[in-house]
Amino acid sequence: MAVYKRTYKGYAGALTAAWSRFLILPRYSYARLFQSKFLIMFLMACFFYPLGCAGFIYLSHNLSFLKTFNIQAGRLLDIDARFFVAFCTVQGALAYLLTALVGPSLVSPDLANNALPLYFCRPFSRAEYVAGKMSVLLFLLSLITWIPGLILFVIQASLAGWEWTTANLWIAGSIFVGLAVWIMVLSLIALAMSAWVKWKIAAGALIMGVFFAGAGFGAAINAVMRTKSGTLIDLTQVIATVWSKLFRFDPTTGISVTDAWISLGVTCAICLWLLARRVRAFEVVK
Repeated sequence: MAVYKRTYKGYAGALTAAWSRFLILPRYSYARLFQSKFLIMFLMACFFYPLGCAGFIYLSHNLSFLKTFNIQAGRLLDIDARFFVAFCTVQGALAYLLTALVGPSLVSPDLANNALPLYFCRPFSRAEYVAGKMSVLLFLLSLITWIPGLILFVIQASLAGWEWTTANLWIAGSIFVGLAVWIMVLSLIALAMSAWVKWKIAAGALIMGVFFAGAGFGAAINAVMRTKSGTLIDLTQVIATVWSKLFRFDPTTGISVTDAWISLGVTCAICLWLLARRVRAFEVVK
């Protein structure tokens, strides 16, 4: 369009609210991720165990069905805190695998293609960028962890009655807090590794290596130094300690709950520091 014709006008339409601008990142990320049939199949497989748990809860309250097969209700596992701990353990492991699958493709492509200056030359802050990328994992992991966990609790509460619900309402809070902390830690680790390793396969291997290496080095420190402090770098044992406290069990990992929370806090702080070093509008090339 020729400038001298003076027919050009600036955009006068509605502007996107500033608080919701980060949502554009997960929108396009989901469009890319769900093109993978393997990812869709894995997500579907993640719901098999919750569906099995829902069926188990129903059968444990269906006395007529149990009598048909001459099964006594007392022989079945009670629906209590141990039942939901087992659920958190299984779904937490699946969340870990899903993080290793999805996490590497979040930040590394932007760094590999020098796309960060294009983001930050617009009214888009680094915090919004990290929030947008993290929301991809937070939603997917929530979909297979605490959301079905709370649905199972509601099913059990509706079948067991008001007395059971009031006595075990704390279990719902433990499910949400325990799994929310776990997916937050997984999301930060995935973003940090994806930001520092531009190759997707290597980033995925590094995400898995953080946990396997932590378990190995932790066991070696405990064996050589004859202490339990090495468990603090084994994140699976650390989160198991936190879950034990939330579900009112005695921890068997050998570390205190306070030390476990400190370990998780330090891990999150390191991941945020790594993201702050890499997520910026420029890159120094030596």
